[in-house]
Amino acid sequence: MNTFFENKNIVVTGGAGFLGNFVIDGLKKRGCKHILVPKIEEYDLVKIEDINRMYEDMDPDIVIHLAAVVGGIGANRDHPGEFFYKNLMMGVQLIEQARLRSLEKFVAIGTVCAYPKFTPVPFKEQDIWNGYPEETNAPYGLAKKMLLVQSQAYREEYGFNSIFLLPVNLYGPGDNFKPESSHVIPALIKKCIDAMDNNLDYIECWGTGSASREFIYAADAAEGILMAAEHYNGSEPINIGAGFEISIKDLVEKIAKLTGFTGEIRWDSSKPDGQPRRMLDVSRAKEYFGFEAKTSFDEGLKATIDWYRENKTA
Repeated sequence: MNTFFENKNIVVTGGAGFLGNFVIDGLKKRGCKHILVPKIEEYDLVKIEDINRMYEDMDPDIVIHLAAVVGGIGANRDHPGEFFYKNLMMGVQLIEQARLRSLEKFVAIGTVCAYPKFTPVPFKEQDIWNGYPEETNAPYGLAKKMLLVQSQAYREEYGFNSIFLLPVNLYGPGDNFKPESSHVIPALIKKCIDAMDNNLDYIECWGTGSASREFIYAADAAEGILMAAEHYNGSEPINIGAGFEISIKDLVEKIAKLTGFTGEIRWDSSKPDGQPRRMLDVSRAKEYFGFEAKTSFDEGLKATIDWYRENKTA
C-alpha cells in the first residue's frame, strides 16, 4: 500500500456530500489519518473570511475541492446566476489562498458541463475551448472551467501544483433524489418506484429521449480523483469517466426494467433535452495515472436502486 496520504492533512470540501463520502472512504482505505471536512454550517466557502478561517483551523497539505452548487437541467435553468457566482467564488478563492499558503497540492474538480455544446464524441480534453457550453448549464460549466485557467496560470507563474479533473455525470448509492435538484438517474429511479408505490400506470420524462449521456459510478469517480491526487502533477485537464454512451430513451427503459416498472413512458418534448451527446475520451487518465472505471452500468444501477428502496421515506 502506497503511503502517500498517510501522514498528510487532507481537506475535502464537499466531503459530507454524495461524491465526498466515496472520496473519504477511499482515503481511509489508503491509510490517511488526517481527513478534514469543512461543514457548510461552520464554513461558508463562498466567503473569503470563512475560507481563511478554514485554512487556519485545518492547516491542510492537500485540498480536494469537491464542493459545488449543482443540480439537473431544471435547477441550472432556474439558478444560473447563483450557480455561476457561488461556484466561481468558492474555487477561485480557495485556490488563491492555497497558493498564498504554499500548499503541497490543490485538486480542482471541474465538470463535463464545461465542454462545448457540440463537442465531437468522444470528448477529448483538447476540445474543451472549441465552443460555448450547452446553454442551460453554461454558467455552472464556465464557472468551473475558470478553475482550469487559474490552475494553469498559477502553475506557470508561481509553480503552484494545482490539477484539474473533469468527471462525467455521477450516480450511485447515496445520490440526491430530491425532484427539484436531482440528476437524471436518481430522478428516473424515483419516478419508477414512486409510480409503482402509488399504482400509477405511467411516468413522465423531460425532452425527447434522443440525447445521450455517459455515467460513472461514484465510487469509481472517487478512485480516479484519488489516483490523480497521488500520481498526477500536470497542467492538462483530465477526463474522469467510464467511456460509454447511452441514450436517455434507452436509459429510461433500462431503469424501468431494473425497477420492475411496466407502465407507459410519456415524453414532454416542451422540456429541454440539454446537451445533445456526452461521452468522454478516457484514455488520458489511463495513460497518465492508470485509472479505469471498474463498475458495470447494470451493476451500479442495481446498487443505486437497492439503496433508494432501502432509504426512501414512505
